[in-house]
Amino acid sequence: MTDNVHNKEEILEKYRDAGRILKIVRAEAVEMIRIGNSLLKVAEFVENRTIELGGRPAFPCNISRNEEAAHATPKAGSADVFGKDMVKLDLGVHVDGYIADAAVTVDLSGNPDILKAAEEALAAAIDLARPGIATGEIGAAIEDSIRSYGLNPIMNLTGHGLSQYEAHDEPSVPNRHVEGGVVLKEGDVLAIEPFATDGAGFVHDGNWAEIYSLIRKKPVRMPAVRNVLKQVEEYRELPFAKRWLESDRLEFVLIQLEKAGILHSYPVLLESAGGLVAQAEHTIVITQDGCEVTTK
Repeated sequence: MTDNVHNKEEILEKYRDAGRILKIVRAEAVEMIRIGNSLLKVAEFVENRTIELGGRPAFPCNISRNEEAAHATPKAGSADVFGKDMVKLDLGVHVDGYIADAAVTVDLSGNPDILKAAEEALAAAIDLARPGIATGEIGAAIEDSIRSYGLNPIMNLTGHGLSQYEAHDEPSVPNRHVEGGVVLKEGDVLAIEPFATDGAGFVHDGNWAEIYSLIRKKPVRMPAVRNVLKQVEEYRELPFAKRWLESDRLEFVLIQLEKAGILHSYPVLLESAGGLVAQAEHTIVITQDGCEVTTK
């Protein structure tokens, strides 16, 4: 544990606090997702409002559209605006490192079934979540729910565990049927996130990245690189956006830090057949007889 909080109830309350902040920010941000509005303004609103309410961003506000499934966040100075898009708003809040992670899809594209499939799959997963259930059973419920709409789950994306300052921890929660998996126990904290698509059901890396995280610290010689590394260390192991950093040579510095194995980049994930993607996500805590949704 990386701080002095040892009491389980205190930790649970921090997860709940993060969830309460996220719910407020999400509701306000969803109202801003309208055709013609700025993506960058929404992302900056989410991140700044999170801080205003007493939390910190657990990762940059993700705004992924259409065939983008995840890891899209606006570039600094972006002039992009919403069109007739399938918009995924994925946001994370932490309080002392304890994370709430949730996503909602706003359909401006006129494809309500894809959105419904993701939402119903999430509801089916939450209904099953309790001590003693295996993650493979949750994955089967997600897949069955999405396929009932004649759509595909994204097979190579998963939900994940959450722990202090760790936004992607074990166990992974599949979005498809797998044998076995990890058996859940009381106290586990998970982000369950089904993705539904009218495409092939797989994603691949795009050729650009705006999100990074610190893998390990190493000594670096160049002053410009040291300056950026100092800024990065503030986020610990949590992901951060390129637009959060200041440097005259930022592109060069990030390439050097990635080559040195200091930073990891998160390319935008694209549906392999170009299909539309919808996402629904909540954070849950496994309780004695079921689960508590901290982000609902």
